[in-house]
Amino acid sequence: MPFRERLEWFLRMGLLVFILAAAAFLSAITTIRFAIRGREVNMPNLVGMKMADAGKLLSRQGLVLKVADRLYDAAPSGNVIRQSPPPGLKVKVSQDAHVVLSLGPLRTAVPQLVGETIRAARISLLQSGLQLGEVTAPYLRGSLPDTVVVQSPAPGAQAGSSHVDLLSPLGSRPVAVIMPFLAGMRGTEAQRELLSAGFPDVQVTSVPAQQWPVGTVMDQTPPAGSRLGAGALVELKVASGGGAEPHFIKP
Repeated sequence: MPFRERLEWFLRMGLLVFILAAAAFLSAITTIRFAIRGREVNMPNLVGMKMADAGKLLSRQGLVLKVADRLYDAAPSGNVIRQSPPPGLKVKVSQDAHVVLSLGPLRTAVPQLVGETIRAARISLLQSGLQLGEVTAPYLRGSLPDTVVVQSPAPGAQAGSSHVDLLSPLGSRPVAVIMPFLAGMRGTEAQRELLSAGFPDVQVTSVPAQQWPVGTVMDQTPPAGSRLGAGALVELKVASGGGAEPHFIKP
């Protein structure tokens, strides 16, 4: 057989082998995909079912029931009230389904907490088999700090859950004072203005500065326009002919 014919024969055989190998590879990929899909199922809806019924339903689909928690709820005791993964999600066979079961309605009357401190309210709740829920703490004029003024559920009500929410104000909102502009003023005048504005604590630092008149305020901390609580510490830098230690000025 001439060399040219033999070369063409080898090329045709090589192409045939390549086509067969590619077909086998694609067939294997398709088979694996079908096998993987065959091991997936839709997660059923378990909410509202008894634990035993939910377990049987999952077992028929190759899934496993796991109890993640138990909570007081209006649903009957032993019923599923939450689940993960959610219903309808495709999951692999043998995957765990985590559920939260109901302990049934809580049969405990909520104690009287209004007028108590947060710490005393927490103790009262624990003694009743309840827990402190969300505590809202706004500023409220005329209120006592750290004192319960509103509770939910109300005193004497049957607790629907183990948590009781409280409203405990922080007291009246602190008075805000605007820091005045003091640069260029005489130190004594700046001090009087600060005292009248509600800043009793003033720290004065004498700084040598030939370009400023002696006793003149060069800089201030916090800066002018700052919104501060009454009584905040203010620092003034006052020009002097020589250095001096900082000192505090009291009214």
